[in-house]
Amino acid sequence: MKYRYSLILAAAIGVITMGCGSNTGKASNTASNGDSAAAVKQEGATENEGAESSTSQPVDTAAYNRKIKELANGDTSGYWPVKKQPYPLAGAILPFKRVIAYYGNLYSKKMGVLGEYPPEQMLKMLDQEVKKWEKADPKTPVQPALHYIAVVAQGDGGKDGKFRYRMPFKQIDSVLKIAAKRKAIVFLDIQVALSDIHSELPLLEPYLKLPNVHLGIDPEFSMKTGAKPGTRIGTYDAADVNYASDFLAKLVRANNLPPKILTVHRFTKKMVTNTQNIKLRPEVQIVMHMDGWGEPELKKGTYRHFIFPEPVQFTGFKLFYKNDLKKAPHQMMTPQDLLKLKPQPVYIQYQ
Repeated sequence: MKYRYSLILAAAIGVITMGCGSNTGKASNTASNGDSAAAVKQEGATENEGAESSTSQPVDTAAYNRKIKELANGDTSGYWPVKKQPYPLAGAILPFKRVIAYYGNLYSKKMGVLGEYPPEQMLKMLDQEVKKWEKADPKTPVQPALHYIAVVAQGDGGKDGKFRYRMPFKQIDSVLKIAAKRKAIVFLDIQVALSDIHSELPLLEPYLKLPNVHLGIDPEFSMKTGAKPGTRIGTYDAADVNYASDFLAKLVRANNLPPKILTVHRFTKKMVTNTQNIKLRPEVQIVMHMDGWGEPELKKGTYRHFIFPEPVQFTGFKLFYKNDLKKAPHQMMTPQDLLKLKPQPVYIQYQ
């Protein structure tokens, strides 16, 4: 069973591609830019006027219970909705809204729709997807999002031999400014390669302190065996997910923020081990995100085998504008198709 397209090395910097697409642009190997990092806090208050505040009304627990039962979509397996999950802090996005996200990197036209088109055209395309979801499920408001790859696994080891490039802060600032035009939230995605989440995540703290910035982590490119990224599928353990969740939770508490969303990419069983040990917290909402590409039946099978039977909290589903069309019936799944799944995904990503 094939879940992703084959390894491609970009000619310019050798960026790895499997689920995320190829990257032919040039990226920086530095994690920060002094001027930009200093400015981000000042700009943060205006980046997303629609962002919820943790000083808003507490979560309506009865409404929360109704919504997670609704998302279970009649499941009788006992897996969904997830039992004994904590109620989130005030200002939680999930499960009250469905996140519709565009994924990619501004340096590349091949890593996803976010960088493939000029910003205004890309935002108009995102608007159309938002409208489709609003029509398909009018009882669930839509939260638009941009999901930006901030640390990119690549085919060259670099000076430190870690096989990853950290994007400059100025590019992250550009994504924030683009997102503000639609009051969209922003996800910063990390592909650690031969580095690790403990080394990469803290470098993004200035951005994650903003109320409208959330996190994605990609086990596919977490190469714990030391293998070159792209030669095999990587893995995270529950301990890695818990580290990221705890890091976010501390930021939420220290900065009086609404809950953060943490998306974890997955399309095989071994990509995330010991899921039963993943801790749930009021400060963080975890989405296990089905990240495979292919024809509809293959994608539904991936969701059924690797997302459904290992419930964590919420689920996501990825759609590929190009790769999902490669095999018959040569069509992408629609919002109506995804709303038939058990459970219904509450985070939808387009690449």
